[in-house]
Amino acid sequence: MGMIRFLVTLLFLPLLLAVVSGAEPLEELKDCRRVQADWADGDSFPVLTAGGKAFNLRLYGVDCFEWHVNDETDARRLFDQRRYFGIAKVGDAQESIDLAKKFGALAAARTWQLLEGNFTVFTAYADGRGDGRHSRIYAFVQLPDGRDLGSVLVEEGLARAFGVYRTTPAGLSPGSYRDELRDLELRAAKLSQGIWAKTDWTALPAERSAQRAEEAELGLATKSAKKPPAHLLDPNTAARDALQALPGVGESMANRIIEGRPYQSLSDLQRVPGIGVKTLEKLTPFLGIQNQPDKP
Repeated sequence: MGMIRFLVTLLFLPLLLAVVSGAEPLEELKDCRRVQADWADGDSFPVLTAGGKAFNLRLYGVDCFEWHVNDETDARRLFDQRRYFGIAKVGDAQESIDLAKKFGALAAARTWQLLEGNFTVFTAYADGRGDGRHSRIYAFVQLPDGRDLGSVLVEEGLARAFGVYRTTPAGLSPGSYRDELRDLELRAAKLSQGIWAKTDWTALPAERSAQRAEEAELGLATKSAKKPPAHLLDPNTAARDALQALPGVGESMANRIIEGRPYQSLSDLQRVPGIGVKTLEKLTPFLGIQNQPDKP
């Protein structure tokens, strides 16, 4: 009987973990194919399933340089990425921007190359919109050779370990997947892979410190400056940039809110690291839980 219980537990463990974490189980989509798009980049791109369905994907856990800068939000994100990789002080501002965009284009080209042939997508159809211009769903991509696309991009110095995390197809917890990517990032930096070959290591600590201080200051400045909108945001479906417009919510907090979906009530937001009772009180006038959309 003990062995039977063990085998039953092992069989249903992924489902139990999904229920406990609040995450929908991943669906495996085999034999997907890449699709050309002028807006695509290293971590966001369209695909076509074997059944003929088209989806725009956003990779879990990784972030490539913005190279399609269409508005102030994109420009701010590019600046933060330049600081993270320690290239914000490389040459003058325009030289640093051009360098970042160059590696954004290289990441997009590398993703296109790696997706040659059929590959497998794992998704729970979670809304992965960033700015709302393109509908996207979060996903893991297993390359034809079995490697994880996000891991390859980080390992080659074309992406940072940053974004929304969840349990992987192999059963790694969100925290373990994050740690694994950060280890790959550390090795890429050590080996001067990709953008890390351009890093100004003397300036990097100060750049990252300034970025954290600025985020904290912006959070303080916006806590009381914003009024509730005419239409409440649903934390289960709101795009990342829309969440960042909330008082005291930066990109990291927005990612954590997305990572914690779905929420049955606003009080569930307190399970998001950084959101306590007082923070929730400030956010509540801006938020409302609505009916969940059906999966595609």
